[in-house]
Amino acid sequence: MTARQYERWSAPFRGKGAGRALNLFNRAATGLCYAAYPVALLALLLRRDERGIPALLVPAVSFLLVSVFRSRYNAPRPYEVLEIDPLIHKNTRGHSFPSRHVFSMFVIAMTFLWLWPPLGAIFLLLGALLAVCRVVGGVHFPRDVLAGAAMGVAAGLCYWMFW
Repeated sequence: MTARQYERWSAPFRGKGAGRALNLFNRAATGLCYAAYPVALLALLLRRDERGIPALLVPAVSFLLVSVFRSRYNAPRPYEVLEIDPLIHKNTRGHSFPSRHVFSMFVIAMTFLWLWPPLGAIFLLLGALLAVCRVVGGVHFPRDVLAGAAMGVAAGLCYWMFW
């Protein structure tokens, strides 16, 4: 992604209302996913559903692995290397690859896909929209969100491979 590409992609969101909507979606989609996941774990626990252990372990272990990799790789963010004014403002430097927001959304979506497929499909769609939002917002390069999504899906495939 170049600064020119970013400006072209973000131009439709530069108006006050659109920029606010992008930031609101970024927070709302992330918050909804992060709130739904512990509720699902609690429901599994209360029903004594044996799927609760893998539903806890797969996201937890994969999140830890992605976080360690991301910390060691420490890729810069678009607003650090391109002369752009991001729509989503962060004070963070580095730690861009892979996108942990997108990874988390996709691994949780895969968890829901395994547990309750219709809800999983909704979260996969939200994850794809969040990935676009993070790039248009200027906090990630396309490769960051693609890698985050792929790693989330790969981690989620463990459900079907091992349980």
